[in-house]
Amino acid sequence: MSDAKALTAKAAELGKLAVRMTTAAGSGHPSSALSLAHLVTHLMYEKMRYDPADPWSLAADRLVLSEGHAVPMVYAAYADLGGAIGRDPARARPLTPDDVDTLRENASELDGHPNPAEGFPFFDAATGSLGMGLSVAAGLALAARLDNGPRQVYCLIGDGEAREGQIWEAFDFVVDHGLTTVCAILNANGEGQAADVSAQQSAEALAAKARAFGWDVVEIDGHDPAAVKQALEDFPRPDKPLAIVARTIKGWGVDGLQNGNWHGKPLPKSELDTAYASLDRAKAGVDTETFAAKPTAPASLTVERRDPREVEWDGLAAAAHEYGLGGAFDKGKLATRRAYGVALAEAGKHVPQLVVLDGDVSNSTFTNIFAKAHSTRFFECKIAEQNMVSTAAGFAAAGFIPFANSFGKFLARAYDQIELAAISRANVKLVGSHSGISLAADGPSQMSVADVAFFRSFATARADDRESPVCWTFQPADAFAAYACTRQMLALRGMCYMRTHRPDVPMIYDAETTFEPRGLHTHGTGTDLAIITAGFMVHVAREAMALLEKQGIRATLVDLYCLPTDAARLREVMARTGRALVVEDNYGGGLAAEVAGIATMGNPFRVSALHVTRIPKSARSEEAILEQCGVGARQIADHARSLLASTV
Repeated sequence: MSDAKALTAKAAELGKLAVRMTTAAGSGHPSSALSLAHLVTHLMYEKMRYDPADPWSLAADRLVLSEGHAVPMVYAAYADLGGAIGRDPARARPLTPDDVDTLRENASELDGHPNPAEGFPFFDAATGSLGMGLSVAAGLALAARLDNGPRQVYCLIGDGEAREGQIWEAFDFVVDHGLTTVCAILNANGEGQAADVSAQQSAEALAAKARAFGWDVVEIDGHDPAAVKQALEDFPRPDKPLAIVARTIKGWGVDGLQNGNWHGKPLPKSELDTAYASLDRAKAGVDTETFAAKPTAPASLTVERRDPREVEWDGLAAAAHEYGLGGAFDKGKLATRRAYGVALAEAGKHVPQLVVLDGDVSNSTFTNIFAKAHSTRFFECKIAEQNMVSTAAGFAAAGFIPFANSFGKFLARAYDQIELAAISRANVKLVGSHSGISLAADGPSQMSVADVAFFRSFATARADDRESPVCWTFQPADAFAAYACTRQMLALRGMCYMRTHRPDVPMIYDAETTFEPRGLHTHGTGTDLAIITAGFMVHVAREAMALLEKQGIRATLVDLYCLPTDAARLREVMARTGRALVVEDNYGGGLAAEVAGIATMGNPFRVSALHVTRIPKSARSEEAILEQCGVGARQIADHARSLLASTV
């Protein structure tokens, strides 16, 4: 352990790198980075147990930088330590001080904000959209508990971002789950982006809030090395998580960055020498050679993981009987949400890294089946969807496969967190129940009608393998489809979203039906037109087809259960009919957008869309709500007749 003066000297030298790299980039946040100088130096050189050459180790302590814009200080320390960078451990190389000048370059691993997917594996999740880091830390800590690992998790949080509600969702969650291996360090420099932080985010207020949430709290001068070391000396503590409120100076060590508002502004090159001289004065004449601290590597850790693609499951019939839904299955009607719950419980027997998170609706999403069968791997997140999604991202970073669940409508609260998980390329699975409008009586506040468009947008971008989308979307129509799509989600690497619906519906598939990524199923061989839909609307479209058939109109029904879909197969169907009617129980921008794009490839086909075009209100039945929103069976049939009658 170094003495105080030596640590300050090292912090000043790292500060020079932070200032230099932001000036070279022409952008960045050197003043925020410098406020963390002593905290980062002590953590990365003395306190944390990790091997810079092996940042992938599941036994290593982790640092989550929720205050992502302050990342230059971490880059500086990691470069000084020669930490490994690269996406593939087999081809990793050490980061050097010379590399920091590539900050924010197109080909650089040093992104503007933390992002492990770009080749900086010291971090576990993308941050920068503020307020998410402590939730990620909670997921990492829970994963370590399941692995019986020694990992301790440190999270650096800005005082300004502590205004975000998710921070306090996470403070609650950490206490709920007894995560004493989590340390939250609040960087109280008193300044936000546009002005000083609110008095509600003062050091005193933050300390009082953390205590009220049940944490042990220590208040320190964040630039006093002795105080920093003392605060962390007895962490982790046996009974409570630790919150350190560190009073710091934005732009510490550089006089010029402490005058005026320098948030997000690098120094011009002409002022670098002056900044270096200022940091030299902060060193108090101590040579950095006296700072000999290096991180200590943790012991090895053996974890239990199984490839989901290589395990054998029982079929839906056997699983439904095992988990208490045999009677409903035997009657031939089962909601997709129920079949999904059964699938999770069955998967849990075979895939030890499968974990399930729910937002206080497990008796509606039917994840309570998993909770009963595998209680140690079920995590109740209560009504805090943002925290739930970011916690799932932490689990994924530790090699688990998390399924995060709520009503599809309530997942909309976490769209920012979902996007950050996508940026991380996190292997997170999201399931929104009560999708669309078919829940009827509960009204629009419970209905997910914008989700397909949101998640489909991720299907238009490609993940790192350039073949898979950033996110797959599944819309199963019946119990067999939901069971099979759950298995597909578990096997696929990367983010997936599945919509399940509330009503019990008849089974239109069987155990022999296969479901696959980009897949679709057709019903009927009519050549007058194709009716393309998914999920609950498959059943409504079948009713519409029966009405049309009575009038001599023969249609082919396409169950487009996966987005993105197989464009060639869909064009084959449309080639037989020449016209397509896309039907959705959500707002536009979803299935119809997908089909329209495919229809323009080569010789175009005519595509008409029927979707929800008004804000729904409550109704007493599924039929009533569908008619209210213009997507009932008779309305589909009427629209199909109009389409066929049109010569345009």
